[in-house]
Amino acid sequence: MAKERAQDVHFEDGEEGGDGEEEFIDPNDVLAEVEDDGDMPMDEDDEAMFETHDGSSFAEGSIVWEDNSIQHFPTHQGSVFAVTTHPTAPLAASGGEDDLGYIWDLTTGDVVVKLTGHTDSVVAVAFSSDGEYLATGGMDGKVRIWRRVGKDNYEKWEFVTELTGPDEVMWLRWHPKGTVLLAGSNDMTVWLWQLPSGNTMQVFAGHTGPVQCGDFTPDGKRIITADAEGTLLFWDPRSPTPVFKLTPTDARFSLDGITSLAVNPASTLAVVGGASGGVRVVSLSKGEVVGALAGHQEGESVEAVEFVELAPGSASAASGGVVVTGATDGKACIWDLSTNRLRATLEHKDAVTSLHRLPAPKGHLIVSASADKALRTWDARTGTLVREHKGHTGAVLGAALGLGGGVVVSAGDEGTCLVFATE
Repeated sequence: MAKERAQDVHFEDGEEGGDGEEEFIDPNDVLAEVEDDGDMPMDEDDEAMFETHDGSSFAEGSIVWEDNSIQHFPTHQGSVFAVTTHPTAPLAASGGEDDLGYIWDLTTGDVVVKLTGHTDSVVAVAFSSDGEYLATGGMDGKVRIWRRVGKDNYEKWEFVTELTGPDEVMWLRWHPKGTVLLAGSNDMTVWLWQLPSGNTMQVFAGHTGPVQCGDFTPDGKRIITADAEGTLLFWDPRSPTPVFKLTPTDARFSLDGITSLAVNPASTLAVVGGASGGVRVVSLSKGEVVGALAGHQEGESVEAVEFVELAPGSASAASGGVVVTGATDGKACIWDLSTNRLRATLEHKDAVTSLHRLPAPKGHLIVSASADKALRTWDARTGTLVREHKGHTGAVLGAALGLGGGVVVSAGDEGTCLVFATE
């Protein structure tokens, strides 16, 4: 794939090779040394220009951009803010600054469906757990639902309904088992809808700031949401009143705003990341803080939290497991929750933007995405780097694992989605 994408060198108008014909380098020979054939060198002002897959160009003398992706999707016109993958089919969906979403083929990079109807950036995209529905969420406050047509393949999708209510959608999550959709809003509300009817099941109120993160617990029985003012709420989906609430007035919980969270596979603990580097462990049965994890630089926000599975059925899994937290300090910290001790620190050159655990039996592997334009696959047991994924020319704003964890799909600030082999 890299060879296919190598671009010919082209000269400025009027610059020709020594025999009067334009010279092109065979893509197979790019980056190989070529012996001097006696041609006159070009003037310094007339450097050969290379072109990268996203259309930007760089001079021959500058750094060659490394690209080990296996596929790319350059269709968005502007930053790509969100990407997700289908649970079974080789499909990705992405949303961007161009107010558009796309469903596209991971293997070919071809558009399957263009998802229109938003009037502002599409910042959230999510396939339902059964893969039959896709939701897009925008800064316009709209949530638009699409459904697969027929049972033969995943090539045709139809628009089903538009859900309204939120002021500005911040995130979307489908129920782990059913066609129920959860959305967090900038206006301090959380919305729960039943699909395909689109009926509103619940509007959760009680937050005091934009609801920056939230999810269903893995068992599907509860909902957890958190806001920019530092309040965490735990809900029974059937009730508009929270099961418990933690606020910054509890000194043990003060986080200067909550930026990320995750719930362990047993649905017993939440790990909550704060805007100034703090991390808290919360017991969901007791509704109280049971630990504080100090490993990130103060003042740097914790952007991602993800549980990993080092050894299924191990003692550490039973007592809370192992969690990874990623922050704007460029670090991803691996924590053992049975002792609340730091196991290892993974390093990027810029902010860590998202973390993704591979499915079993490779739950010990985790992929980190970063503003340093790269993604990395790590072995969380040892903290060793398994593979680095390069090819973006801008910050990686989001990522998702596809094809059973075999590939990672990334969303770039420069407007391109890339697909990489995870290992």
